[in-house]
Amino acid sequence: MNEQQSKIYLLPNLMTAGNLFCGFTATLRILEGALLQSTNADAAADLFHEAIWFILGAFVFDFLDGRLARLGGHDSAFGREFDSLADIVSFGVAPALLVYRIVLQEFRTACWIIALVYLCCGALRLARFNTVSAAHHRESSSSGSKSFTGFPIPAAAGLIASITLFLMWLAEGEHHIGKWKFVLPPLLVFLSFMMFSRFEYPSFKAINWKTKKSIPRFIGIFLIFIITALNYQWMPAVLFLAYLLYGFLRPWLSNEWRREIEEEIGEEGSDEPTEQTS
Repeated sequence: MNEQQSKIYLLPNLMTAGNLFCGFTATLRILEGALLQSTNADAAADLFHEAIWFILGAFVFDFLDGRLARLGGHDSAFGREFDSLADIVSFGVAPALLVYRIVLQEFRTACWIIALVYLCCGALRLARFNTVSAAHHRESSSSGSKSFTGFPIPAAAGLIASITLFLMWLAEGEHHIGKWKFVLPPLLVFLSFMMFSRFEYPSFKAINWKTKKSIPRFIGIFLIFIITALNYQWMPAVLFLAYLLYGFLRPWLSNEWRREIEEEIGEEGSDEPTEQTS
């Protein structure tokens, strides 16, 4: 590698490091909770609850790193590789281990297999992204498509974490999921399939510090942030589910409706070809 190729851009990679920190800390909290599950279920549930927030924190860092890189024109092969390595910890290992430990006692072998399938699908998707992205940059200097095929692994992990948070709140005040925990293994299987499906999702690549909005749209986005902060137990699950369902509805929407909806969230509604991404 020459000097230009080996440069590490500070701000984007700090965000990626924050992503990796959150994923690693979430994994530690899950392991600590696993050691307490048989002796102190309440303490274990508290640790699982902390792990959920670290997974969601990793999602925020992952959202920011690419935007900072593109805003400063610092998108690089090193950054993509570093981001993928962080993603497999934060959005592959941590969510799979979380569901495995929560539903372990009833279906030990089945949950182990399901968690492994999710982790493998996530790793394969990230590997595919790296190869496709490398080919794309060799062939074109453009920034790529504003949508991608298949449900991205950060959103999959965010959905798992937010649904688990909601089930804890729904069952017994953020401590025990109870019988609702049996929702989680099928969800992992479904998301494993969705990561390799042909459904298209907005990539949010157009969102950056220069994104402009009219006053009514700005107020609407601001209200969503306020509602999410006030209803943190269930509102993140609603947002991730809405994003998941949009992929199913998108093919049935007219180009005008699609453009209008995706402009609301910062995209420049486009029918250009899609690329695989994380």
